[in-house]
Formats: sequence, C-alpha cells, structure tokens
Amino acid sequence: MALLGVPLGLPAGALIGLAMWRWLPKRGSPAARQAADEQAQLARQLPLAADLLAACLVSSPSPARAAAAVAVGVDPPMSTRLATVAAQLALGASPEDSWGRLADDCPTLAPLARCLVRTSLSGAPPGESLTGLAQLRRAEAGRAARARVRRAGVLATAPLGACFLPAFVLVGVVPTVMGLSELFAGRL
Repeated sequence: MALLGVPLGLPAGALIGLAMWRWLPKRGSPAARQAADEQAQLARQLPLAADLLAACLVSSPSPARAAAAVAVGVDPPMSTRLATVAAQLALGASPEDSWGRLADDCPTLAPLARCLVRTSLSGAPPGESLTGLAQLRRAEAGRAARARVRRAGVLATAPLGACFLPAFVLVGVVPTVMGLSELFAGRL
C-alpha cells in the first residue's frame, strides 16, 4: 500500500489476497491430513505387499498364513490392515468378506482386495494377478514422479523469468527505445 498509495493499494491488496486464497493449497483438518498421509503411505506400500502376498500364496495355500506373514514383513499402516484380514481369515471368515471389508475400509487397497476376492472365487492362483498389480502400481508411481519432476522444472523457471525479463527490458530495450526516440525527436 505504501508503494501504490491508499486509493490503489486497497484494491490491489484485495485482489492479491483473493488470488492467494484461490490458488494456494488449502490445509485440511489434522484428521484429514493424517488420513491422506496414511492413504499415500498405503499406496507406496501396495506394490511390495502384493509381491510378498504372491510369493507367500505360491508357497502356502492358506490365505490367512500368507496375510499374517506379509503383515510381519511390512511396515504400518499396511501391517495392521493385513494383520486384521489375517485374523479374520484365521477365525473362519470367508475370504470374500474379509478382503471386501478391507476394500470398503481403504479405497487405496481396493485393487489388492478385488484381486484376492476374484482369485478366491475362481480358484485361480493369485500369483500372476498380484504380480501384475504390483508392476502396474510401480509404473504409475514412476509416471507420477516424472510428472512432478517436469512440473518442478517449469516452476523453477518462473522466478527466473520474473527476474530476468524486467532486467532485460530495463537494461536492453528501454535505452534503445530512448536513444531511438531522441534520434527521431532531433530530426523532427
């Protein structure tokens, strides 16, 4: 406001404030941020868990034992989700119900749960489908990482343009235009 004065400073400040409110990221509640962090962590852990489940289910026909073994081998929050499913399966719950509840409770793990429900209903070995799911998720994570890197490169050039363009205009263009205007003013 000091640079523009009160008549121009108030509307300019209001416009800048509105633009910042519109385009800056919104912060959610702590519970929403924690849930989003947990979902992101589960998405990162999904390929490893799918590969481990595939290996365990090849060597052990019991889905409860396989889920319990993988739960021991991975970090939370995946370990707690798989331990819950393993306990339900060990107590005699149907695989469709146990994996279905996992899909309902955690949308990030829904592809894993659907894959295991599908193989339990069809009787097909789950190794190939779980390995395919792991490869798909790894490829998606790689594409997302490359997109973030490209975006960071674009965002890094914006400050450079904001600094160098005005300097170029002030140092290169303005003196040339002033010199040309003096030249043409002298001829008239």
